[in-house]
Amino acid sequence: MAAHSAIHIERINKSYGDFRAVSDLSFAVQHGEIFALLGPNGAGKSTTIRMILDIIQPDSGRIAVFGAPLTDAARNRIGYLPEERGLYKSVPVLEMLVYLGRLKGLSGSEAKKRGLALLERFELAEYARKKVSDLSKGMQQKVQFAVTILHEPDLIIIDEPFSGLDPVNRLVIKNLLLEFRQRGGAVVMSTHQMNQVEEMADRMLMISRGQQKLYGPVDDIRRQFALHAIIVQGSGDWSALPGVVRVEPGSNGRDGVTLHLAEKTTADDVLAEIARSRNTRIEKFELAIPSLEDIFIRVAGKDGGQ
Repeated sequence: MAAHSAIHIERINKSYGDFRAVSDLSFAVQHGEIFALLGPNGAGKSTTIRMILDIIQPDSGRIAVFGAPLTDAARNRIGYLPEERGLYKSVPVLEMLVYLGRLKGLSGSEAKKRGLALLERFELAEYARKKVSDLSKGMQQKVQFAVTILHEPDLIIIDEPFSGLDPVNRLVIKNLLLEFRQRGGAVVMSTHQMNQVEEMADRMLMISRGQQKLYGPVDDIRRQFALHAIIVQGSGDWSALPGVVRVEPGSNGRDGVTLHLAEKTTADDVLAEIARSRNTRIEKFELAIPSLEDIFIRVAGKDGGQ
């Protein structure tokens, strides 16, 4: 299995003195997917990423990247965007891109060509010869992302990629990541922006106190937490419908009302009753599946948010 995964991790552990940062963690990241790594602050996400990148070593367990322990050659196939941004502030933007591209094995001319193309796409071409310090925070974030993908890696590991970006530039980054996945690249995305995970991620791992809490396809995990209820929008006496035991207005931060159902009542039963009723008009009808943010709060809250 490891040979077919971008990342394959088996039962890794990492402690700092008496503090267990990561505990018996196992997961895999496949080529052609966006994988979300979630958890509250201090959960062990950064420690896990640093172990994948071989910045620190696990105390025990096994990590394979592209099917083997990380080598220098494999390292050049990875793009890493850390949360603590690392640009050279006093260096012109294009000069810095060329320098960092050459560190990843590109020729100077190829690095310049790719750098100019990325600056054009990010609408930063006019800033190519400006110092990084002259750019706004959002512009610097886009340059940092350009650095991450300049050498056309097979695996991208990104920490809070949308931090500091306005909606237009968030869309630019999002589209680049979706294109990267479409080409067969693997993305590990650590973020607190749950709406981005719902929109983009194929699978996810949520950890808390260094331990796995949730792991699998995003849609499957959301369905696991579905209430025995439906959300409807329209008009009518919802409480009069057979099988409805409680009506909750404005639940889950959505429009409409939530109809909590009796144990043996199904959503299809209620829909059939609505269709038969002459006094009920319906505009929306959906299962009460919580958002990832709701699930995150519920799961992380059990551990005191640590």
